[in-house]
Amino acid sequence: MPVSPASSASSTGHPTRRVAHRRRGSTVAALIAGVLAATMAGCAPTAVDPVSTPSPTWAAPTPTPTPAGPTLVVDGSAEDNLPLFTEVMQTVAATAQSVEGRAYIDALAGAGFDKSAMEVTYDRTTVDNAADSIQFSVAWEGECLIGQVGPSTPAPTAVVLPALPAGGCLIGETRPIDW
Repeated sequence: MPVSPASSASSTGHPTRRVAHRRRGSTVAALIAGVLAATMAGCAPTAVDPVSTPSPTWAAPTPTPTPAGPTLVVDGSAEDNLPLFTEVMQTVAATAQSVEGRAYIDALAGAGFDKSAMEVTYDRTTVDNAADSIQFSVAWEGECLIGQVGPSTPAPTAVVLPALPAGGCLIGETRPIDW
């Protein structure tokens, strides 16, 4: 009687092991072939339709521009406006006009601070020498933004201090801001 391949004995003598091994091998081979076919399909070049109609393109929303630096906070406190005051002071201090009081007043007014609320000390002495330091201020709702610069000042300095009891921000004689 002829022996069918399905019922032939394997090297261990068990007839079903050989059939199970063949089925498992063909299943694995089919699985690998399917994965390769799917992978290769993704790599195949696509045909370009020469008469295709343009599809609408999506445009990202334009972001709202943000200010480059601090801005004047009209309804804010002196502390809220210290960053802008400091930036203006540092900008002027980095120029050739770094010891000219008018340059600070003009720059602060240009940034939106009220010129009528400002004070500045003289930048020249009574014998017409450059002052060792100058101070300038902006009165702001019972407080003062005060800046100090000059050769005797290690670095431009800005602070918020309470206004003086008699009013104003700077002690001593200040220069009239008449320009």
